[in-house]
Amino acid sequence: MCRLLGYATDGRNLSLREVLGERVAGEFHDMGEIHNDGWGVSMLAAPRRAPGRRDGGEAAPETEERLYRSTDAAVDDPAFAGLSDVPARSALWHLRLASSHLPLILENQQPFATSGLSFMHNGDISDDEDRNIVTNRDYPVDRSVLLSTGGKSDSAVFFAVVLEYVGFGFALDEAVAQAVRELRRTYPKSSYNCMLLSHDQLIMLRASGRHENPERIVELYDSYGRGDQVLDYRVVRYRPIVDEGERAGVVVASSGFPQPEEEGWRELENDHMLVASNRTGRFHVRAL
Repeated sequence: MCRLLGYATDGRNLSLREVLGERVAGEFHDMGEIHNDGWGVSMLAAPRRAPGRRDGGEAAPETEERLYRSTDAAVDDPAFAGLSDVPARSALWHLRLASSHLPLILENQQPFATSGLSFMHNGDISDDEDRNIVTNRDYPVDRSVLLSTGGKSDSAVFFAVVLEYVGFGFALDEAVAQAVRELRRTYPKSSYNCMLLSHDQLIMLRASGRHENPERIVELYDSYGRGDQVLDYRVVRYRPIVDEGERAGVVVASSGFPQPEEEGWRELENDHMLVASNRTGRFHVRAL
């Protein structure tokens, strides 16, 4: 079970600290004390420097992609502070708490990235006997697509199913919706909260099959003296980004750090997704 955060702007490059503010960015970072099974970030930004033609450089790409993943906890990794100051027009941030005893290996760290898409997931895709989907050799997912994700976890299987629907020609948001509908036929009670990032869009889906908080998560938060932060564990919220007095995009995140309504945070309903342009900053909410 993980914590997710993503943002999309109107094309301007903003860092995590600029989007959240210094204090709230620190609160998000500190969740890595509990969600300590690794972390990662995927960013999109305009290239910082055009290549030199005189030394054989080619034309600069329109978008620079940056991906960083670590099996260290965010609170123990000095790279977190540096990357939280790196400006980007859109980004995904992931704090991992491994589920179903899945191994703490770099291949299972998120976000996953392939074919110009980045993906991260908060959930445990298991049946009523606690058998994770990765043990279901009969689940009909294309193994070559699964290998392309680089992962070996239930989240990687989820991403692979999304990629299959993208390959069938579905728009990105509908590919996510179709993937959840398919997975729910076998795993109806699992959580499918996820984020997907392309060069054009940021998508956040809230789709949890259960509403009660997982017992082990409640006990874990209590052991750190943070029991009050787990009351809305499955909730997702979003708010506009304001930069220099202008509306500049949207930030959307799992709960766990301050998200007061008076600061513009609104709850994303279950079985709904937020679809945002990371070129214009405009967004809308649609039902699953």
